[in-house]
Amino acid sequence: MDSLTQAVLGAGIQGALLGRQQGRKAYLYGAILATLPDLDVLVRYADPVSSMTYHRGFSHSLLTLTLFSIVLAWFLRRWRPSPRYSGWRLWLAIWLVLITHPLLDAFTSYGTQLWWPWTPMPASWSSIFIIDPLFTVPLLVATLCGLLFGARPWTSRLSAWALLLSSAYLLFTLGAKMVVESRVEVALHEEGVTGTAMFSSPTPLNSLLWRVVVKTPDDRYMELLTGLFDGKVSERGNAALGADEGQAILAGSFWHDRLAWFSGGWLRYDRIGDALVVTDLRMGTPGNYSFRFKMAEYDPVEAQWSVIVPQRWSGLNLDAGRVRHLLARIWTPSQQMPVQDWLDGMEPSGILQK
Repeated sequence: MDSLTQAVLGAGIQGALLGRQQGRKAYLYGAILATLPDLDVLVRYADPVSSMTYHRGFSHSLLTLTLFSIVLAWFLRRWRPSPRYSGWRLWLAIWLVLITHPLLDAFTSYGTQLWWPWTPMPASWSSIFIIDPLFTVPLLVATLCGLLFGARPWTSRLSAWALLLSSAYLLFTLGAKMVVESRVEVALHEEGVTGTAMFSSPTPLNSLLWRVVVKTPDDRYMELLTGLFDGKVSERGNAALGADEGQAILAGSFWHDRLAWFSGGWLRYDRIGDALVVTDLRMGTPGNYSFRFKMAEYDPVEAQWSVIVPQRWSGLNLDAGRVRHLLARIWTPSQQMPVQDWLDGMEPSGILQK
């Protein structure tokens, strides 16, 4: 999630647990503490695939953060003990502020390595967009009230209610995800379409309009849009994955293997000129994806491909006009989105051989 949301979530937790004892400082301490896991962005890597796949790693591990919370609580208790709250209460506040950061991240599409140093596929429950005002606003209001009015019973209660409201909204997004995936499964079954894998995520800034990506056995994928209250699936497009050729070219590549692990295999392979470009299909909008990497080059003299150190390819250029259209589509299902045109508007794809 975005940094503001993480900060006000941490502030809300510490305000609810220690607001009466620490006053305004509880909200400030919680906000600062909640941003610590994202300091891993300061670590520099030699290539963009490593930067992407090592982010939300060790600093987002539940094990790492639990151990850190124990050490930090012990240190603070020794350094500045307070009779107004117990060491256990202090540790609980610190622990909850820290671990809710990666847990909330796991609800987005990116991928969070909750169990580092073990390496199961990163958690990516993809039920909420990285910026969602309905989740953030209650926590922001509670934090601002705590900072303005200080340690009062009602500000601590307000933080608790804001946490409850935002948590309920998070549960709502999981329910919405189940509804739209079930709807797509039924629609495809009725049409006799076989899907081999499905991924869904909300479109920008909301949880009412969803994009659903479905792989098909013919090395292609479908992009579908459906609103929570539509009752049907109306907009769709399809395009080539290029996985058969792309995976053969990149066989044995450390970077490709890591990207495939991190993304759960939701990759598309395009030949653009003499470049092999690999796209993560999980993030962005149809035909306009956030993470794309040049991972191989074609030598016309040798007539063969060579794997290279990945380079960032032009990714998501957030189109405000497209986002406005998608948001308008929530309330006007008759306003059809040109999904196939968006997919066709990408660079030529799917043919990886001369």
